[in-house]
Amino acid sequence: MIFIFLNQPLKNFQKCLLNTGLLLIASLLLGCEPESTPIYKPTFSDISVSADTQYVFGVHPLHNPQLLFEVFSPLMEYLSKNIDGVNFKLEASRNYESYNEKLYTHKFDFSLPNPYQTINAIDRGYNVFAKMGDDENFKGIILVRRDSDIKNITDLKGKSISYPAPSALAATMLPQYFLQKNGVNVLTELDNRYVGSQESSIMSVFLGQTSAAATWPPPWKALIKERPELADQLFIKWQTEPLLNNALVVLPSVPEELVQKVRFLLINLHKTEEGKNVLARMELSRFEGADNDTYQSIRDFIKIFNKEVRTQ
Repeated sequence: MIFIFLNQPLKNFQKCLLNTGLLLIASLLLGCEPESTPIYKPTFSDISVSADTQYVFGVHPLHNPQLLFEVFSPLMEYLSKNIDGVNFKLEASRNYESYNEKLYTHKFDFSLPNPYQTINAIDRGYNVFAKMGDDENFKGIILVRRDSDIKNITDLKGKSISYPAPSALAATMLPQYFLQKNGVNVLTELDNRYVGSQESSIMSVFLGQTSAAATWPPPWKALIKERPELADQLFIKWQTEPLLNNALVVLPSVPEELVQKVRFLLINLHKTEEGKNVLARMELSRFEGADNDTYQSIRDFIKIFNKEVRTQ
């Protein structure tokens, strides 16, 4: 009786031991597993890492920013492709005032200023290392509508004229000097309107907002390719004598070896088909060598302009 009584609990006890052992083994096995590995989460830096050294190349507002990028981006790509270890970033400015502020405070490593901005840049530490060719194209032109009653220069007295900016040498200062020398007092007999860009100046006379518009050949040629109707309704009534074309300047902190590589590529650009295509966008046939002394004639002109027309 006792055996029978103890036998049944013993079986249950053995079963309990078996179950307990399995649980213990499972527990031990689980305890031997390594701690869970945290899920990988990438981190990001605000700093852009590049193997190339970047140089900022500023171009003065001879076009509106969108067109300027279309015209000059191929040149930046050409320089970056042909000089190892560097990258050229094109920077446009919304107007002359913005560009001047960047230039005069050394925001650009390389830049393409107009000749007046060039002599100011030289005085602020930049050095000229090349220039645009085709000096014969660096002149002012005055546009009027074909249906205009303006026949003689003196017919402009009392009328409005649009210009891109006071410091635009070819498109503003040369036309104003021309008008002053031909019997129109620029400050007292004209309604001078500085509208911010070459395209805006041209469109002002096209839309009848001004009686005449001052600009210079490259933006005029570029715009009539895009909008042929402008040539149907506007024409060049007068043009000025030319001066030196735009300069290329560089900060003295830029390595001289790099400056010479850029200079070599630019002045030889017209010798290859690829280079000719780049130049064609700029309405330019070639670049030329130049230095600070090249622009002394511009200093001489500015002195005359300040004396006879208005002070800059």
